[in-house]
Amino acid sequence: MSIDLKSLELFVRVAALGAIGKAGAEFGLSATAATQRLQALETTVGTQLLHRTTRAVSLSTDGEIFLAHAKRILGNVEEALADIQPDAQDIKGDLRVACSASFGRLHIAPHVTEFLEHHPGVTLQLAMSDSVVDIVEQGFDMAIRIGELAPSTLKARKLAESPRLLVASPKYLERHSVPTTLEDLKHHNCLAREDMRTWSLTSADGTLHDVKINGNFSSTSAEAITEAARSGLGIARKCAWEIADQLTNGSLIPVLKNHTVSPYWKVFAVRPPSRLPSARVRAFTDFLEAKFKTVPALCDQA
Repeated sequence: MSIDLKSLELFVRVAALGAIGKAGAEFGLSATAATQRLQALETTVGTQLLHRTTRAVSLSTDGEIFLAHAKRILGNVEEALADIQPDAQDIKGDLRVACSASFGRLHIAPHVTEFLEHHPGVTLQLAMSDSVVDIVEQGFDMAIRIGELAPSTLKARKLAESPRLLVASPKYLERHSVPTTLEDLKHHNCLAREDMRTWSLTSADGTLHDVKINGNFSSTSAEAITEAARSGLGIARKCAWEIADQLTNGSLIPVLKNHTVSPYWKVFAVRPPSRLPSARVRAFTDFLEAKFKTVPALCDQA
């Protein structure tokens, strides 16, 4: 009996999604091609694994048993591949990575030369944009995402922390006073990212508060918000890694330090669900994780 791993991966995705067409699209297969592949798998194992109707797909009794084994097999293969990583000098090929513009400029681009010197056979394409890209549809090997991950089929690995805080310039605070309560915050000029007019903060006793903010400036650019806050326009909600230099030189000062910004954010590496991680992806992910551990603002030590 011979079963290829791609058919097992497809079967597992169909079981998770309940839809052959949607699962097949993750593998670059039409619904017809995906169906044929699943039928061939059923022929090989000698039993019906899926019940199909015009509206839905569900597991048969044998399919439920087979699913547990399929997941275990794929997990063992992934672990095996991770254990036989080639030498750095032997890792070759293209690596396409997506990330936000601000984070990429500050915490990825400065390390690109070192990574490529360690892996001379790799060609790295770093796409930096504040728009969230569909890495499956656009053919990226991985992406660096910051925040709370939305439900998806992507596989994620946490790389670092991304604590957030409220900040303002000394000039602004001298002119408008320092807020000491959440009620005070409502009367300050708050700088909104895009059109996010509600800030969630957790007090020391663990109570979550949603505060409606007011302000005369918003932007789709994280760096524009930083500059506006630094120049004295108002109070901004920022990731610690974005403003580490400004916190150090005193051009931005934390406010309402007895509250934490919610939800708590983290930095993740995400990759397509239907692929085992290549040596290139593993190498770059490990490299970034090691770099991030040396940055206090990415370790909740800002």
